Amino acid sequence: VLAAMIVVALVPLVWTFLSSLKADPLMEPGMTLPKKVCLDGYVTVLTKLEIGRYFLNSLFCATISVLISLTHISMSSYVIARMRFRGRGLITALLMSTLFIPGIALTFPVYNLVNKLGLYNTRWGLIFIYSCSSIAMSFFVIRNYFATIPRELEEAARIDGASTWRIFWTIIFPLMGPINATIAILTALWAWNDFLLPLITLTDQSNQTIPLAQYVFQSQFTSNYPMAFASYLMAMAPVLIVYIFAQKWVVGGVMRGAVK
Repeated sequence: VLAAMIVVALVPLVWTFLSSLKADPLMEPGMTLPKKVCLDGYVTVLTKLEIGRYFLNSLFCATISVLISLTHISMSSYVIARMRFRGRGLITALLMSTLFIPGIALTFPVYNLVNKLGLYNTRWGLIFIYSCSSIAMSFFVIRNYFATIPRELEEAARIDGASTWRIFWTIIFPLMGPINATIAILTALWAWNDFLLPLITLTDQSNQTIPLAQYVFQSQFTSNYPMAFASYLMAMAPVLIVYIFAQKWVVGGVMRGAVK
């Protein structure tokens, strides 16, 4: 079963790679080796598309989104998990209820909100959306992860005179390394690969991200397949490299946060 799943996952990747090496993928369709290796697609993407700018835009949006998400989600999860106050259950229920809302249903409200905030056609508007979109899932995982951290650590620090703020940043937050790494990787991957949100919030070419920049290769009447396949592989490379080296954090962090 796993072998069959691996084949299903690798076939599109191998097909894209082979197609990117062909001068005209339509003339040599399918999983066939190119009659002659052609790197024109890669050369054109690097020289004429200015793909470096789109890479930097995606990297900027993903990095800032991760930093903001980790900061406010970790602090809010700590408050809900460790403190007792009126309305705590209601806040948790409201956060959990957002898991049942399909992402496509939020398209117009998000577009309307970004416009009213004056963030339309800016990278900060995109960062704002990414930082808030994964709150519910991240909150659920991090809150459960706090159950694995002994309360005695906080009690000992409080006896020594440490404030709640210092307890969180000097004791709790460093212990959240595995789960923070998991949330950071998942948020970064989503921000890097997302196409819909940049499509509805960005119009200026200088602010566009990698997925949106690749859209120019396909139109109603013409398609530049060599450049498209080359850009797909170049955009996938950072994601594959990061996930290969960080997969233990992703799996381990999710498992730690999923079970008390």
